[in-house]
Amino acid sequence: MIVFDENVEEYWIQLIDKKGYDYFSIRKHCCGISDREVIDIVRSKKGLLITEDKDFGELLFSHGIEKVSVLFMRYDQPQYSQIENVFLKCIEDYLKNPELCFITISKNKVRNRKM
Repeated sequence: MIVFDENVEEYWIQLIDKKGYDYFSIRKHCCGISDREVIDIVRSKKGLLITEDKDFGELLFSHGIEKVSVLFMRYDQPQYSQIENVFLKCIEDYLKNPELCFITISKNKVRNRKM
């Protein structure tokens, strides 16, 4: 399952919806909850968190939060067309083999760090 953090642009949610993937939107169902509550939801759904919030990297790497996968999107201004194919490939790869990881997508690079 894909879990969208409340800060993710609606474009990405609509893209995943059009592709027919199961997803859960924090913004739609429980807006305003804490990052730790978001993590609990992702764990309960055995999902991949899609976020644009740098705080999740800090929670995982500095505070030792475990058993959650994150796809962190970093891009300047809307550059959807430049990263859309990479975004979809990362989702497809994760869903085929859901290992714990922290994926960072930027305009020019994808980094996948196994947890």
